[in-house]
Amino acid sequence: MQKVLIIEDEEGLVEFLELELKYEGYSVDIAYDGRTGLDKATKQNYDIILLDLMMPGLNGIEVCRRLRTTKDTPVIMLTAKDSVMDRVMGLDNGADDYLSKPFAIEELFARMRVIFRRQENKTLERKLLLTFKGIELDLESRTVIKDKKLIELTNKEFELLAIFMRNINKVLTRDMLLEQVWGYDSVVETNVVDVYVRYLRNKLNVEEKELYIQTIRGVGYVMRDV
Repeated sequence: MQKVLIIEDEEGLVEFLELELKYEGYSVDIAYDGRTGLDKATKQNYDIILLDLMMPGLNGIEVCRRLRTTKDTPVIMLTAKDSVMDRVMGLDNGADDYLSKPFAIEELFARMRVIFRRQENKTLERKLLLTFKGIELDLESRTVIKDKKLIELTNKEFELLAIFMRNINKVLTRDMLLEQVWGYDSVVETNVVDVYVRYLRNKLNVEEKELYIQTIRGVGYVMRDV
């Protein structure tokens, strides 16, 4: 269930939004002033924040600006003011979208869906691109770039590297690597893992053989970020 924080001082509007959001299946939390809203937004995790521009104590612009120093939670700013400068100020201070009051609830839901799709695409892009110490591994194009240069890898080398980069700081045994790269029913011996790790090291490193893939004696291998 996606969680929404409403930061708004108009009680009537808050009640309306809460009712409509809950009807659509969202979990809703409420703050009636900027300071309380900022405290909730920074201490808890929300999928989206509906933030009023004009509030007593701490206005929406300041709430958004302070929030952006610690979190990237999507924010839709709600306001009765509709000047270009107000919209620009809100967006420049970290708001993802801007909706003028009064608004149709269907438009708000549509804008929320757009933001959620954008977040999903960003998440997907992060999952498809793995990075580690100057190496960029693209799972979609199956390419590996190191220090802006293309590294030519065989299919098995690529799959082996991808497993290491998905499991940074996790020690992987030879049996685990053999099963994930060559398959559970493979008749290949575990020493083939050592051979392919050597191939990868030769292609990724110039002099320091264990700069990227470290040997854990008697166990297997690991990529460490320290």
